[in-house]
Amino acid sequence: MRFLLIPLLGLSLMGCQSTQQQVTQSVLPIPFTEPLQANPRTQIEIARYSELLNSPELTRSQRAELYHIRGKLYDSLGQSQLAQIDFNRALKLQPDMAEVYNFLGIHHTLRQEYGEAYERFDSVLELDSSYDYAYLNRGIALYYGSRPELAVDDFKRFLANAPDDAYRVMWLFIGERAVDPEAAKISLQKNSAALSDEIWSTQLVKLYLNEVSETQFLAQVSQGVKSQKEYAERLCEAYFYIAKRYRANGNNLKAAEFFRLTLATNVFEFVEHKYARLELRLIREEQLANASS
Repeated sequence: MRFLLIPLLGLSLMGCQSTQQQVTQSVLPIPFTEPLQANPRTQIEIARYSELLNSPELTRSQRAELYHIRGKLYDSLGQSQLAQIDFNRALKLQPDMAEVYNFLGIHHTLRQEYGEAYERFDSVLELDSSYDYAYLNRGIALYYGSRPELAVDDFKRFLANAPDDAYRVMWLFIGERAVDPEAAKISLQKNSAALSDEIWSTQLVKLYLNEVSETQFLAQVSQGVKSQKEYAERLCEAYFYIAKRYRANGNNLKAAEFFRLTLATNVFEFVEHKYARLELRLIREEQLANASS
């Protein structure tokens, strides 16, 4: 763990447009750590499950579960194509696996295939109405699919199951802000009352409420961290929500820099890492549309 001076360059995704003056003005102390390396144990587990799948003695349900497990392992390493292949294999063998539909829904959302994503998350809830994270993931799909009112409904249900979870509060705010920014701020203030100051994620909400500055927020990211893995995970979250804040304020250049920092953590399993890449794609599409208009 260390503090580095990272220049937040005004880099356009269409090319470099910054000047030396811009660089000087935009240098901020950004906490930084080395990207997470692939866990050797995970790679060993993938090899072991691959050997097990070669056994002709497996039942259909056993083979489906092995594909499911190996798919999750691939997903944790950022190998989304291999993960999707295994998830589809699992469903062909056993079409009632709620968690597999959930993973596939996320993958469809990331490819901006929103109709398919909605169907997958609906299937999760049909199979298991208590599968809490299907509401989050369907809400995110609806949010990126430009249906924020419906997204808010799912985010509210997700928050209701754990009102003291700052991440749930954050996603509800993100959805509500897309509908009514002023009402969203009031809701965020109200929902923050259930959060504990002893939990780091509450600082994310405080940042959005302007109770701490970005500099103060970044300065305390490493507090209480016990490992490099935990630090990388915390930075992945911090970078993403800072980026979303810049994005909402119309500063796509700084948003893009923080989304890139999110990706640089290599915390592939986190929602924030997954959607940082989609956010960059959306920024790029906006720039291309503006350039051609």
